[in-house]
Parts: sequence; structure tokens; C-alpha cells
Amino acid sequence: MNKVALIPRFQDRAYTGAEADDRRAWLEEISEVELKHIGSSTIPVESLRGNIENPIGSVQMPVGIAGPLTVKGEHATGTYYVPLATTEGALVRSYERGMALLTRAGGVTTHVFRDENQICPVFQFDDVTAAVEFCQFLENNTERIREEAESTTNHGKLLGCTPTMVGRDVEVCLRFSTGDAHGMNMVAKAADAACRWIRANSNANSYSLFSGLSSEKRPSGRLLSAGKGKGVVAAAEIPAKWVRLYLHTTPREICDLWRRTVIGNMMANAIGYCGHYANGLSALFIACGQDVANVVNSAVGVTDYEVTESGDLYASVTLPSLTVGTVGGGVALGSSRECLDLLGCFGAGKARKFAEIAAGTVLAGELSFAGALVSSEFVDAHENYGRNRPSQD
Repeated sequence: MNKVALIPRFQDRAYTGAEADDRRAWLEEISEVELKHIGSSTIPVESLRGNIENPIGSVQMPVGIAGPLTVKGEHATGTYYVPLATTEGALVRSYERGMALLTRAGGVTTHVFRDENQICPVFQFDDVTAAVEFCQFLENNTERIREEAESTTNHGKLLGCTPTMVGRDVEVCLRFSTGDAHGMNMVAKAADAACRWIRANSNANSYSLFSGLSSEKRPSGRLLSAGKGKGVVAAAEIPAKWVRLYLHTTPREICDLWRRTVIGNMMANAIGYCGHYANGLSALFIACGQDVANVVNSAVGVTDYEVTESGDLYASVTLPSLTVGTVGGGVALGSSRECLDLLGCFGAGKARKFAEIAAGTVLAGELSFAGALVSSEFVDAHENYGRNRPSQD
């Protein structure tokens, strides 16, 4: 492609099927690449406003189904079949094995222990004394700041305002409830309104809306302690006989693997400990219309294995920063809504349910992954179900 040209805009018919068709035809002409699959989208272009710019169609991603997964949560109760969008052979089969194991053992218990989003602006001052005075100003004016923030949204609620001094700067952690939406755009708008009021009524010289402290779409140790999004735990006690039947190993061997690999993760300076959270989360996020970049923070967590007094396996995952939503964003578009509907998780009042199913899915993947490593089946599984020699079973 040697031609340099501006991507065409069609203001008279923006976000129409004709606009997308003409833009795609223009791209095919200058690139000499046929885009028939991209152009065969079933999502109406008219519904894409606010989700994407310069639309030309949509991409296709294979979707598999894994299950049954029995969940015993506060918000998700029942047996689910989980859609996973991926091109990695053996992934769906692996998660399916873990789900079948959990279901055979009586199900996975889940609990949402935190539900908030965060944004952390930073304010600048002349000196440390001014910064100290500012921290007192925030404490004295919390209710007024809350009013300014919540004036921009019908759903967001300011839960807290915590300052941290760094030299003569002050980083302010604003914690929000965002209902069933991921809500980053919501909290950014609310925080900006609050910051404008703070700047006009305090001794701050200036502010930046994002300081980096909140770890939006980037991994950090803070995600383990402070959390961001839904904090969820999923756990199950699995009889040793089912561990042997499904994973071809024993609870003791699983725990021995955990101990050895914890050491390796420590030497690597890993944040948290897990086998492969990102595999299941990214497949679930793509299928269900989530903001896939949030896999970066959602995949920070801790997997734990214990041998019980009776010789069974107690397994758990803790996801302190799982960022999911069931309203807003792209969840209502095409196949995203269909996948959420499969789980009974589309719309208001369903985000915590979806978070609990996601945590159960992650635990299933961790168990299957650990079993494959201990039993030396990992490579064989990819040979049997991957692109090299796909099994027809």
C-alpha cells in the first residue's frame, strides 16, 4: 500500500450501512485487499455510534461453549454454559474439564467482596505546607465534592475521597460505585467535574485527571491490595477421587506444583500468582462484549491450593480487580448480547452475577491447567486439540 490519503468521512450519512460500505470499498481499492468477511457483519452500523469510529464492518471470532459450570454464589446460582471466544486450540476443552470437575464436586462457591471503580487525579502546589492544607480542605468538603461529581451521572456514586501526599503533589483516589456498568467514562466525567470545583475553591495550582495510581489497564501491585472493579473470590472443596478421575493426579501433587511455581513467580517478580487467568478472561471478555484491555488488570490475582485434613483438595481464586459490566459499552452489540443472554447476564442488576460466573470460570481453568502440568498432559493436549493435529473427538 503506497497511497497516502485521509480516511473518507461522510458527514451527510454518518453511521449508515452505505457509509461503511463506501469506506470499505475505498480501503479495498487503495490496499488491493478484499474485505469480504469484514464486510459481512450482522451488526447494524447505525448501532455503532459511540462504540467505534470509521466503521468498515466487524471481525469474526470463533466461539466455543464450555460447561456445565455449577455456581453457588450470592448473585449467580445455577448451572451455566460459558461462551469463550478464542483461536487457541485446547483452551475450551481445558476449561470444560475444570468446569465438569467443579460441578461433579458440588459446584463452586463465589462471593463479591468489593464493587467499585477508581480514578486518581493529582494536584500540584507551591510547597508541602500548601499540600497539607489541601488534604484538610478535602476532608472538610467531601460532601460538596460528592455533589459535584454525582451531578454528572444518574448511576455513579462517590464512595470516598482519599488523598496521598507525594512531595508537594497530592494524589487523590476517588472511589465510585458504577452500578452495572464498567463505568470508566462515567467516573472520568464525574471526577473532572469534581476536580474543576476543587481547583476553583482550593489552593491547588493545577491538576491532571489521571495520575496512574488507579492502574487503569496496566498491572500493578496496588491492584492486589486496593483493588479496582469487582473483587471476587471463587472456591471449592474437591474430593480426591474426582481429582484423580478428571485431572489424573492427586491433591498433594497439585499442592506440590503450587509451592514450586510460587517460588518461580516470586523470582520473576510476578504480581500475584496464577496459572493463566488471562486465557479464560480474554476469551470470556471477547465473547461478552467487555473492554478487552481490562484483562490487564482483571488478570491480577491469587490462586491457592490446600490439602484438607481428609486428603481432599481445597482450591480458590481471588480476583481483586475484575472489571466487567452488563450495561453500556459494547455489551448490547450483536453476538455480545447473545452470549450475555446465554448466561442470563445482560442488563441492569446482572454485573455481580457475571463477575461470579467469571470467577468460577477462572477457577475451572486453573484446576485444569495444574492437572495438565502435573500429569504431563499439557503438550499432548495441545497436540490433540490444537492446530497441529486437531482431534475429531
